[in-house]
Amino acid sequence: MTVQQLQERSQNQCELCESKDHLMVYEVPPTASNSADREVYICETCHNQVEKKAELDPAHWQQCLPTAMWNEAPAVQVVAWRMLNRFRQESWAADLLDMMYLDEDNMEWAKATGDHENDGSVDLHRDCNGHQLEHGDSVVLIKSLDVKGSTVNASLGTVVKNIKLDPNDTGYIEGKVEGQTIMIKTMYVRKQGAQIIT
Repeated sequence: MTVQQLQERSQNQCELCESKDHLMVYEVPPTASNSADREVYICETCHNQVEKKAELDPAHWQQCLPTAMWNEAPAVQVVAWRMLNRFRQESWAADLLDMMYLDEDNMEWAKATGDHENDGSVDLHRDCNGHQLEHGDSVVLIKSLDVKGSTVNASLGTVVKNIKLDPNDTGYIEGKVEGQTIMIKTMYVRKQGAQIIT
């Protein structure tokens, strides 16, 4: 579908929570070149939680999923079913799952990622105090680090600016120390400016 068709179908609002802010096209995995209509128009808040890039907000989903699950678009139904499964331990979500119906093809699509077999926990990049790290953050080293195969001195208290997150491992970030890019374990950094959790 074109963006314009999605905007018309969604009436220019998130097809999950009806927000009108920061909308984007989300291709519902797994993508299949021979299938049209595998896209939903959703807001940034929903997108980040669907993609496990942010912690789940139960109140947000409890408010929007009872409506979204009845959407006529199969792609919206599939996303709603997957999100309900992340909350399946809660009675409101279990009740909605009991009521929800997907035809055989859409149920196969909904189960294709295996997401329904996992809980809603999100594995994010976190510093030594549990603060979420994001692309572009600045961090402070809480331990002097030896950089293998290098003369770089990554000493305690060094500020590493504009970090990048390792997309394959939430235990690592990438940053520059003395002009050299190095991999750093998240357990050895503190997010600059974040309050220490006691």
